[in-house]
Amino acid sequence: MPSPEANQYALGSDAAEQERLIRQAAWIAPYTERFFRDAGMRAGQHILDLGSGVGDVAIIAARIVGAAGEVVGAERDPRAVARATARVMEMGLSHVRFRQLDIGELPADRMFDGVVGRYILMFLPDPIAVVRAAWHRVRAGGFLAFQEPTWNDFLSDCEPLPLWHAAASLMGETFKMTGANPRIGSELAAAFISAGLPEPESRIDRLDGTEWWLSETIRSLVPQMRALDLSLDSLGELATLAQRLLEEVSLSKRAVPLRSIVGIWVHKPG
Repeated sequence: MPSPEANQYALGSDAAEQERLIRQAAWIAPYTERFFRDAGMRAGQHILDLGSGVGDVAIIAARIVGAAGEVVGAERDPRAVARATARVMEMGLSHVRFRQLDIGELPADRMFDGVVGRYILMFLPDPIAVVRAAWHRVRAGGFLAFQEPTWNDFLSDCEPLPLWHAAASLMGETFKMTGANPRIGSELAAAFISAGLPEPESRIDRLDGTEWWLSETIRSLVPQMRALDLSLDSLGELATLAQRLLEEVSLSKRAVPLRSIVGIWVHKPG
């Protein structure tokens, strides 16, 4: 079967992008921890984290399951695996380990109490196939849980703000051209059903508390935008983009447009 990770990851994987991911993860961490606890993550469980990146989701899971549990992170990028491994070693989280794997190569030699992922299905060409494969790694009584973004409210909130709308539109076009789906959160429940899983449960969180997300994401996407021959003229000088985005919001007396995240989980009958 072709690897379901065939999409081109638009954001890159250099050191600057790793730092952006860590900063973004710190912002989203409280929402993810609540989601995992709602889904049934508990002390002593054995968890598989798909698309681990530099380890932030695995670190959240490790703190919930504790030293009596275990977290295995699956990540295809060797640089991310190395960074994630170094981070958990520094934190003393000896019950976390990372394996360099495509999601199409999930470990078939064992089952887990929970299989989780965050911001991973949006980058895959066949998320239903990945959900189905992940479900086969969940033992009876365990759970499958994914947390993904939905941009519907974010794009609507950007419309009255010309610079925000230009940046969001350009970002959306870049994701679309590389095969990503930033609206997948609203499609998750249907994906679970299409994969043959039981009726899932869900929670939606509207993010708040940061103004830098859009400008920093644009910065990570610039090399990809240029490779795709997308014009950046609508953004003006990139060095001042963050400042001008904030000024536009301030002058409009509107709230900073931010996306929502959707968490979907289902328990395997046991």
